[in-house]
Amino acid sequence: MKKYAIIVAGGSGQRMGSEVPKQFLLIKGKPLLQYTLQTFLLTYDDLQIILVLPRQQFNYGEQIVKQMDAEERVQIVAGGPTRFHSVQNGLKQITEPAIVFVHDGVRCLVSVPLIQRCYQQALEKGSAIPAVVATDSIRVVEGTTHLTIDRNNIRIVQTPQTFRSDILLAAFKQEYTEAFTDEATVVEAAGNEVFLIEGEHNNLKITRPLDLFIAEKLLEEGFHRQ
Repeated sequence: MKKYAIIVAGGSGQRMGSEVPKQFLLIKGKPLLQYTLQTFLLTYDDLQIILVLPRQQFNYGEQIVKQMDAEERVQIVAGGPTRFHSVQNGLKQITEPAIVFVHDGVRCLVSVPLIQRCYQQALEKGSAIPAVVATDSIRVVEGTTHLTIDRNNIRIVQTPQTFRSDILLAAFKQEYTEAFTDEATVVEAAGNEVFLIEGEHNNLKITRPLDLFIAEKLLEEGFHRQ
C-alpha cells in the first residue's frame, strides 16, 4: 500500500512571541520542522511527503528539503485559509489507493513506533487517531456554571491522524464548516466511524515558548524517535 504524509505547517510565531514562524524556529541548531520530516522519512523508505506551507514560506521549506537531500520524496504545496483547506490542497496530490498520515508540522517529537502503529491500524480499521488520557482535572463551563467531569473519560487528540485514502478523499469533498477542527471530525461528518489509538505524551505540539524548551530538553536528554 502506498504511503503519504501530509505535513501541515502553516503556523505563525504569534504565541511564541517570535517573528519567525514557529515551524522554522531552531532546536539544537535545526528548524523544528526538519525533525518532523526526518522522522517520517526514516519510518518508511517508500513514504512520500506532501508539505503544506503558506506560499510566502516556500523558500524556507525548499531550503530545509534541499539540506536534507529529500527533494525526490518531499513535495511542497500551498496552504489554504483554514486547516481543512490546507489538507484538502494536499489531498489533491493523491490519486492512488494509499494510507495517508496528516500531521502537525510542529509536532517534532513524533516517534517511529507511533507512526508505524497508526499505519497498521489504518490498514485494519480504516483510521487511527492518536490520543492520550488527560492528566489534569477538567471542568466544562456553561454560562455562569461549571461542571467537573471524569478526566478518565477524556482523551487529548494528537496527530498523525491516519486514514485509508478512499475514506479521507471522500470526506474532504464536503463543504467546510467551523465544526471541522481536525481530520477526524471531517471523516465523522461524512458518516464514518473513527478509531482511536494510544498516543504519546512526548508528542507535543509546539505552540508556546515552554513547549519549545521542553522539546529541546527532551532532545538533549537523548529522546529517541525510534
